[in-house]
Amino acid sequence: MLNRIIIMGRLTRDPELRRTQNGTAVTSFSLAVDRDFKSRESGEKGTDFIDVVAWRQSAEFVCQYFSKGRMAVVEGRLQIRDWKDKDGNNRRSAEVVADNIYFGDSKRDGASGGGDYAPPTYGMPADAYSAGAAAGFAEISSEDGELPF
Repeated sequence: MLNRIIIMGRLTRDPELRRTQNGTAVTSFSLAVDRDFKSRESGEKGTDFIDVVAWRQSAEFVCQYFSKGRMAVVEGRLQIRDWKDKDGNNRRSAEVVADNIYFGDSKRDGASGGGDYAPPTYGMPADAYSAGAAAGFAEISSEDGELPF
């Protein structure tokens, strides 16, 4: 049997770290996931709000590095839970139990809500990329002969 799911969306709220009675870390959050197609009536993409549960190190990772609005990629399995509401009625909930959680955007994109992407500079000024030689690189001329590989 196979039960694998991968979703990508934005967190709808800040995750909160909780602990079970025996100290195991757990967090739950929701991802707003856009559908791939547009509605015929409105011409807009629909959005699904999918509940996710993360345990142990994954829960701690999410709570430390993610916040409302950040894009996340979640890999895990779909789980259906049966439960009773306060009136005693039987209910069912579907949720993704996360195995792996990845960043879906850069820190800069997540903080600003999107925008133009610029490559990381790794301590060099941004104009050094266009300067070439100023960044310590020289163009290879065709007169250098054969390449060694």
